[in-house]
Amino acid sequence: MSLVAATVLTIDEGLLMPDYESNNAVNATANLGSDSSIDVDVNVNVNTDATATNLITDVLIIGAGLAGITTALALPNTLNITVLSKAGLEECSSHYAQGGIAASLDKDDSVNDHIADTLIAGAGLCAPDNTSRILTKGQQAVQWLCSQGVPFTQTTLAAQKQNYSSTDSLADSPTDSPADSATYSLNNSSNQSNGTTQLTTADLHLTKEGGHGCRRVAHADDATGLHTMQALLAKAQLSTNITILPYHEALQLLTSSASTPVVPFTAVKSPNVPNVPNAPNAPNAPNAITAIHIQPQGQLPRQCQGALVFDHTKQQQLTITSRAVVIASGGLGQLFARASAPNVCVGDGVMMAWQAGCRLANLEFIQFHPTGLALANSSFLVSEALRGEGGHLYCPLTAERFMVAIDPRAELAPRDIVARAIAAQIATNGLGFVHLDVSHLPALFLTQHFPQIYQTLLALGIDLTTDPIPVAPTAHYSCGGIVTCSDGLTDVIGLYAAGEVAYTGLHGANRLASNSLLECVVVGRNIAAHLPTYLSAHQWTAPLIDNDKLISLSSCLVLDKQASSTQLLDKQASNKKLSDEQSLSKSKSLSAKNGKIQQHATNQQSSKQSSEQQIIKKISTENYSTQSIELAKISIELKALMSSHLGITRNAQSLQQALIQISHWQQQLADMRRIKSLSLDIECLTVSNSSVTLNELTQFQLARQLQLASLIIQSAYQRCESRGGHYRLDYPTLANQATVSVIEPEATEINYAQRYQAYAMAESG
Repeated sequence: MSLVAATVLTIDEGLLMPDYESNNAVNATANLGSDSSIDVDVNVNVNTDATATNLITDVLIIGAGLAGITTALALPNTLNITVLSKAGLEECSSHYAQGGIAASLDKDDSVNDHIADTLIAGAGLCAPDNTSRILTKGQQAVQWLCSQGVPFTQTTLAAQKQNYSSTDSLADSPTDSPADSATYSLNNSSNQSNGTTQLTTADLHLTKEGGHGCRRVAHADDATGLHTMQALLAKAQLSTNITILPYHEALQLLTSSASTPVVPFTAVKSPNVPNVPNAPNAPNAPNAITAIHIQPQGQLPRQCQGALVFDHTKQQQLTITSRAVVIASGGLGQLFARASAPNVCVGDGVMMAWQAGCRLANLEFIQFHPTGLALANSSFLVSEALRGEGGHLYCPLTAERFMVAIDPRAELAPRDIVARAIAAQIATNGLGFVHLDVSHLPALFLTQHFPQIYQTLLALGIDLTTDPIPVAPTAHYSCGGIVTCSDGLTDVIGLYAAGEVAYTGLHGANRLASNSLLECVVVGRNIAAHLPTYLSAHQWTAPLIDNDKLISLSSCLVLDKQASSTQLLDKQASNKKLSDEQSLSKSKSLSAKNGKIQQHATNQQSSKQSSEQQIIKKISTENYSTQSIELAKISIELKALMSSHLGITRNAQSLQQALIQISHWQQQLADMRRIKSLSLDIECLTVSNSSVTLNELTQFQLARQLQLASLIIQSAYQRCESRGGHYRLDYPTLANQATVSVIEPEATEINYAQRYQAYAMAESG
């Protein structure tokens, strides 16, 4: 592997700016806490007259997470492969995944049971055929990871020798006792009496997570993503045909009219799809995504031939030409104020594919992880495996275990149910968090099984073996994305997609825990199996969704004409002040017995009050242009808007208000572009020449985020029901028919500038 050296890139608030101190350029960072910072427009020396570099490769992979690296390693070594990473290689969601990878590995488990649990969690919107195709390959995928050197936690022959104190009773645990789960070792060799052999799936310790009917989650301690990515990247380093380019950001896909025939293909229903007639919230599931391509009349199919890329290390644009492209750029969590995803995850891959001619599906289904650490501005997740091993959720004020009364599965209900329950508790208690308690579990088990979580919390003053953990829901995963089949093919010839950026139909309306890593590996390997055939036979099949409902972007939605942007922001500030006052009042009323609760609540409240003020104050006192300050403010306010108006619960009024506000911000960017000619077309989000400055890039990134936010909100507005991760307060029940929200490619829609004008007219009229 060739790994291109690069300078450090500081990323936050969706604005990407490299650290140019090595070039003697001015760089400023506003500290948001231990895990985030923001960079805005910096006065750096960019040679706008430099000729863009051209690179040629066989396969271009955009994204260096699990899906991208799996694809690269599984492709034939006769192909020249280039992998782009927007930042450092550790800046991807895969790297931070804790829980594990779900697959039917236990002798008492079955693929049918795994499929059934997935369909139930998906609330009627899983594509059964693709779900079966992906989950059926679970055991093969995990075994492939073993062969790549992933050091999964395994159960040793000393299982029966591990004993815990009788005082560490697990009688209240909804899962089987950790004492039955053996001694844990983390390596890639199977410990057998006749010597050391290659690790196999039969050696792996399995844990349990919410929504799963049994233990089926293979893991590497509580840092599965970290150990997996380290092992795969080590393999990639030995591959002479793989070049990884960190700090290279894809801006736009290169497409042309295709000569490759698009061949219709009728998929056969898999016999492995179980019938789940009594699945809660799962009536009328849509048919599978099949591989049939319908080309709009009068349009030639598009073929992807590479991408325009910005090299943050050399501060210049590249043109990379390739025979095929794989988008594996991750999700869009950083559109929200609280998110588990790293700061590079702003949905740019989704937008590039849509602008190139791909359909998008179910963007409104954003999964919120129930238990993000609610301490300061932390983005740290407290793994669902803690609840899988017997952790309980309590109200900090009443010490009531509230999930027991909400769902028969209690803390192990699917994530959407648990997240809504926690959000309801927070709305009542005013503290900003609930408690996750595992102190009734054996301390030795907790420190062995969850070493990363234990050490991270201990450094913050929380000992999980004795103390409750303050948690709150955080934006975690996008169940929708680029429409693909289980082999990763999209609507654009030569363009594949895998991972969180893609929509295969596996996750439906709510992702089952730990299915995402499995999807990355299975679809990545499927792409690697299909791609050589495409290159040689020049044939392509693309996906079709049955029971789809097109999202209308060309007609103006009925907006609340009284809700101006000023009124909206004033209302947000007023509500925030009232909420902070109520929270502080409640925390002060707690007794000395609950001193830690008061401390956590006060930290939460003061952190929320100060973080935005610190950023704005910092950038206002530095040598930034007025335009740069406005971009930073919009970026921060967009996150707050998405969290407050498109969070765990939604309603028509809040969605309308959000659309109005976003249209105002879009107009601001359009005005900036008219004031100063740019190389990047803000309205159409395209690159108009070979020279891009950092100031233009910042505007381009923000414009793309606003455009994506608008698509998500319009999808949520037009889904008039509550299902899975999409809960409408004004439509609290299921619709009679489960439909998939589909957004047609941008080429078939009205120009965005025209739509902004329509919004403005609706508001002023």
